[in-house]
Amino acid sequence: MDLRLARHGETEWNVRKWIQGGTDTPLNENGILQARQLADRLLAEGFRPARIYTSPMRRALDTALIVSDILKAECVPRPGLEEINFGLWEGLTWDQVQERYPDEFRLWYENRRYQRTPQGESYQDLLDRMLPVLSDIVQREGGPDASCQVLVVAHSASVMSLLSWVYDTPFSEMVSRYRTQNAHAVILDAARFVSPSLPIKT
Repeated sequence: MDLRLARHGETEWNVRKWIQGGTDTPLNENGILQARQLADRLLAEGFRPARIYTSPMRRALDTALIVSDILKAECVPRPGLEEINFGLWEGLTWDQVQERYPDEFRLWYENRRYQRTPQGESYQDLLDRMLPVLSDIVQREGGPDASCQVLVVAHSASVMSLLSWVYDTPFSEMVSRYRTQNAHAVILDAARFVSPSLPIKT
């Protein structure tokens, strides 16, 4: 199986560097263009999935719908693929978070995999709901050895968390090592998302 995970196209919150998280923001005009460019790149690579699975949040769903229209693929929203919920930090910049929530930020920064943000989730919470969904997708598409192509459209934290988990990288290094541009895709090893190789909680 050729399994790829793409980040959604650009939003105005991306441009302004506001923390989006669970806030359901739409694509901007550039994000719409980026989604079309993602589809063109995939076509040029011979990537033509029968189905595209997506986070149901607007910025991911709209990206997936644009790509699915160009690739002539079915678009399937899947709850559980939503972006991490940053709680009270959403709508702020990271500088503002450090100014307004210094103690909470320090605790989160030192142990971001397991420390939840105020009224939000941890990266482990994100993994705990995403990994079963990805496992189900792989199984529905015939298993990791199936000769098919599958695209999943999700979010920045999804990409960084999953790659940190796959490569056993400290989550403190996720941004420097795995940050992915809007409307770009990474390749995942489908076998990692099938039991018994799938430890949900570690």
